[in-house]
Amino acid sequence: MAPRRIKPEDLDLRAFIRPGDHVLWGHATGEPLTLTETLVAQRHAIGPITVFLGACFADTLRPEHADTIAMRSFGPMGTSRALARAGVLDIVPVHVGQIYRYIADGHIRCDVALVQLSPPGPDGRHSFGLINDYVQTLIATARVVIAEVNDQIPWTYNEGGPDLERIAAIVETSRPPIQQAAPRIGPVEQTIAANVARYIEDGAVLQMGVGSIPEAVMQGIVDRRDLGLHSGIAGDSLVGLIERGVMTNATKPFDKGIAVAGVLLGTERLYRFADRNPGVRLRPSWHTHAGDLLRVPNLISINTALEVDLTGQVNAEAAGDDILGAVGGQPDLVRAAHRAPGGHAIIALASTARGGKASRICKTLNGPVTTPRSDVDVIVTEYGAADLRGLTLSERARALTAIAHPKHREALR
Repeated sequence: MAPRRIKPEDLDLRAFIRPGDHVLWGHATGEPLTLTETLVAQRHAIGPITVFLGACFADTLRPEHADTIAMRSFGPMGTSRALARAGVLDIVPVHVGQIYRYIADGHIRCDVALVQLSPPGPDGRHSFGLINDYVQTLIATARVVIAEVNDQIPWTYNEGGPDLERIAAIVETSRPPIQQAAPRIGPVEQTIAANVARYIEDGAVLQMGVGSIPEAVMQGIVDRRDLGLHSGIAGDSLVGLIERGVMTNATKPFDKGIAVAGVLLGTERLYRFADRNPGVRLRPSWHTHAGDLLRVPNLISINTALEVDLTGQVNAEAAGDDILGAVGGQPDLVRAAHRAPGGHAIIALASTARGGKASRICKTLNGPVTTPRSDVDVIVTEYGAADLRGLTLSERARALTAIAHPKHREALR
């Protein structure tokens, strides 16, 4: 049965959403803004609902919307940090690569799915546009699926595609996609990136986190050759590396010649480049975050953290009771890179926080262990790199103290 076509101004979500429903939508650049904005505007008429959020880069949800919307997430990222600070965001600790399974098994309930699609492409079918991730699972699981087809969203090559028979209604829109400009890179980030780059050789396959340090790394490896990308997220820097001939994806044992990510998060430059480009493919999280199932020689994972203790344990989630991040894909991909022949699992972070008052190399973590000390092999700050492979606990402590900020080293000793 063909989906109903509804004009945005005629959309009444009460026809699809019941009081008490759990509503999920594509996160990050996959948020269908017209649908989510309508949901917020009509929330009192719909009745109490629960939503599950991923990374947010729009101001759709605000703390006052908790009057009828209960909010859950795998971690506060982007604009959802304001929800966490206001105490209205409950956290479900989960690996990004397991979210689709939690949804499919009902551990994360999905009654209604709101998804964003591109216009039909060369094959006459819609694509998932800027994000694949766990969107396919939303469509397959939900009682009701509503799709926003935005003619400004690029058509991208995906693994799988939207099943229109599962979609109850389509709302056609035309609005700019969510964009995220590259973060500011300062001298500290540049120095950290230079220290990281020592571990990236020709033919390496990269998994990158987000933020100023990974962006600085990407800008600092333009002299490499035959790099590859297998990552949860790709940003604007991907374009420059491919156009310069630095990233060919030629050495990958699968997805050869193709840069693979789950989410495109950048600006119009990236989106234009990815539009109908067979060299860029968006795959679901069960592929991008396969963790131990990955068999990629020379896989280099580059992620950041809030702090690292003197044994090498990594906290990327919280400072005390203040939840600032998520488990994300770090543990899965760090473990895969650590075990890869010729690979490295790199955690890169500035040596201090709070204007230099706090050392991010610390004796005891102030939050949870996101990644265990047995899975990380290199910790990098602006003061150097500590290669932890084969080191005892006391040797690790000395190596990590040596890359802490000089004014904190005596206390750490």
